[in-house]
Amino acid sequence: MTSEVVVEPMTEEFLLWRCLHSGPVSKESIAQYPADNPLDWERYRKRNLPLLAKLTQVYGCCAIVARDVDAIVGMLRFYPKAVSKMDGAGDLCLQQDWSAGPKDNFAERDFPPLERIEDKTLSVHCLMAGSPQQKQNPYQRKGIGLRMCRAMIEWARGRGWRAIEAMSFEDLPIVYEITGGAGHTFWEKLGFTLAERRPFPYMQEFPDFVRTLEEQAKNLDIDPQRATEQLVMRRLIR
Repeated sequence: MTSEVVVEPMTEEFLLWRCLHSGPVSKESIAQYPADNPLDWERYRKRNLPLLAKLTQVYGCCAIVARDVDAIVGMLRFYPKAVSKMDGAGDLCLQQDWSAGPKDNFAERDFPPLERIEDKTLSVHCLMAGSPQQKQNPYQRKGIGLRMCRAMIEWARGRGWRAIEAMSFEDLPIVYEITGGAGHTFWEKLGFTLAERRPFPYMQEFPDFVRTLEEQAKNLDIDPQRATEQLVMRRLIR
């Protein structure tokens, strides 16, 4: 890792259309698809590039990235909450099919400009500093995630957004290691407060993950049932 990682809004010059699960990517390497991952990369590229370009054109940005020289080593994706609720959005995961990801033609929808959106809230989709799924991650726990979030808050304030929401969980190691998210304490450091605690049935589709989550919760004297709940963290922007 170089001595200075640059944190900046993502632009159309380099749209990060896939995530960092397999490690940092650059303009040259983003199309070098992981051999151990059989995803339909070309289809995702064709779907995601127009979508990210349109979101950037309509709203100015939809991600903050951390750059180490020419490589993107961190990312924070966020979308207008109004867009995430539109038909065809799914859960907006760029590396999954509908309904976890958007429909292939979602970029063809008309996205409302900010001045026409009543609830001017941004929703954080995912946060990664380096690759949480690689054994060696020199970018984790270096403050890069906090820097990206602070950059998002300042960007949102300057654009006229009024609030930011982030989905979170209890503070457990596995949450930071593989989810592309963070525990509630991380968000509390940034001025977020708990707005809602709710069941998260989707997690039950990953029994090994749930088993580890519950074991870690017990070791930290956290109710295992509460550890599987989703926490909605919210911050007003003034």
